[in-house]
Amino acid sequence: MFVEILTPDKKLFSGEAEYVNIPGRSGGFGVLRNHAPIISSLKAGDVKVRDMAKKEHVFAVKGGIMEVRNDKVIVLAE
Repeated sequence: MFVEILTPDKKLFSGEAEYVNIPGRSGGFGVLRNHAPIISSLKAGDVKVRDMAKKEHVFAVKGGIMEVRNDKVIVLAE
């Protein structure tokens, strides 16, 4: 799946990934390929992305929103 993590200042991550862990406002959850469409607000925490080379990237966020649709994850983070 394609993942983009954006802040008002810059793009933190853009590329293919096999797993994303999201700090959702109602609780953390993971996203794999072919996940059902979802929109969620984020609480402060870490967005973790495991890329196709199995390397984990961790991005601290203060909040924001995310959307999963058509095998694409977009995180708009603060």
